[in-house]
Amino acid sequence: MISSVLPPTLSHINWSESLHQLAQKFGSRPFASNGAEDSLSYAELNAYAHAVAKALIQKGVQSAEPVASLLDNQLASIWVTYGIKLNGAAEVPLNFNSTKDEVLWCADVAKFKWIITYEKKAAELSALGFHVLSIESLVALIQQSNPLEDFGQEILPSVSSSDWGRILFTSGTTGKPKGVVYTHQRRWIAEQMLKASMPFIPQKGSKLLLMTPFVHGASLMTFAWADFGAEVVLLNGVDLPKITPLLESEQLQYIFAPPTVLGKLIQGHEGRSFRGVKCIFTGTQPLSKGLYDKALQMFGPVVRVTYGKSECINPITVLSPEQTHEFYQTTPLPAGACVGWPQAGVEMKIVAQDDVENEQEEEELVAESSGGFKALQGEIYLRAPQMSVFLINPEGRIEHEEGGWHSTGDLGYFDHKGRLMLTGRIADVIKTGGYRVNPDEIELLLVGSTAWDYVCITSLPSEYWGEVIIAVVEGPKEGYSEEMQQRLKALSKYKQPRITVSFKALPRNPQGKISRKKVRELVLSQYQFMDGPYPKLEPI
Repeated sequence: MISSVLPPTLSHINWSESLHQLAQKFGSRPFASNGAEDSLSYAELNAYAHAVAKALIQKGVQSAEPVASLLDNQLASIWVTYGIKLNGAAEVPLNFNSTKDEVLWCADVAKFKWIITYEKKAAELSALGFHVLSIESLVALIQQSNPLEDFGQEILPSVSSSDWGRILFTSGTTGKPKGVVYTHQRRWIAEQMLKASMPFIPQKGSKLLLMTPFVHGASLMTFAWADFGAEVVLLNGVDLPKITPLLESEQLQYIFAPPTVLGKLIQGHEGRSFRGVKCIFTGTQPLSKGLYDKALQMFGPVVRVTYGKSECINPITVLSPEQTHEFYQTTPLPAGACVGWPQAGVEMKIVAQDDVENEQEEEELVAESSGGFKALQGEIYLRAPQMSVFLINPEGRIEHEEGGWHSTGDLGYFDHKGRLMLTGRIADVIKTGGYRVNPDEIELLLVGSTAWDYVCITSLPSEYWGEVIIAVVEGPKEGYSEEMQQRLKALSKYKQPRITVSFKALPRNPQGKISRKKVRELVLSQYQFMDGPYPKLEPI
């Protein structure tokens, strides 16, 4: 177990004063842009955010009261999230592509009545019983006066650090999404820890490219980036017409790109080299050796890996660019995905699984690292000062484990250097022919190779095998190339996929992760599974 000293607690936080000081310090300096004509200065951010906070106060919204936002990656999403925070409300950021039923479920969990969104969404949400505050009405309110003089000058009261400050939602891969509750104190600590763990101090003119939904990682990076007077470029996805000119002119020094996003970025610039990028922040899912090598060729040794959860904001563990490069030069690579060392204040432990059925499975739970070092594999437990206080569902609170530990559902081990190695998810473990298989292990061998850019390893229920491992490829390429066969030889035969099928695109969740559950549903919607000793799929 690895542990560190916790930081001191706070009784109150004045978000309003902090933002006002940033506006005084950096004024008209660019805070954010959309990569084109629209931009937002620090002074404008302060003015717009205070306008949101005051509008909520006028509507009677109290501190800790949940307020939802339903916005895509526009500049408005930035000043809205700051405005809700200034008010002291509990921000509930919803994915912009949420369906009506998904919004209603989130409301049933978080109990919010107010939603800030675009006018085009107002009628539909009002019909569902919500109070709607539109972006357009807020902009009109601001434009009635001189916002840079009239808004943001009055410092709003401090908020209680113990009040609810943010409610995120789990991905819902193992059931309906649950709400993840953070207090204002946990939110503040997370921002300080994220800044403290950066491998550099952002400078004036430093630009960070954000392409993932603002409801999760992109917003966290924005909060940390802001305090240094640097600039974020916020885009709706991998928008190559906007990104390529910025890369060519070396205007982008930093990029936040989970592996799926990084893969699209590399695929869109195949064969090119951009050496102006100083750091690529990645995480949320394992980074394969193949994808790392492609990033190395295009950008150099600048990839930084972190481990984060909806239930515990980054940073949990960190692997610096130098450490990342060192790891991926190891031959052979050890089992799992290396995500680095726990950060200050983070405690972690490995808890052995209690459902081992035979000696073969027990052997699989011991990982062998460099020099014959053996480590226990099991579920990763953690607790940290920036972690959520508890989870919620429609019935109420779901407490963490005894002692404040969070059971992550992730499998892993600590290697001989004390680095955390992720080996899969408990919910994804496949039982086939009496063996236990982690699909992440197979994907790490295949994803990012010259043959396949994206592949999902999942399973189909089988009376003969228990479960049958299948490889579902994104794109037109199907079947094993010679390189694929060589890669798969590193795996035991029972771990090798028995069926390979391809689709034009694979379903993903709001964070860009490929959803194994939905991939399985996609396969069964278009193919009939023929069970037996030699299973196969037949088109419906």
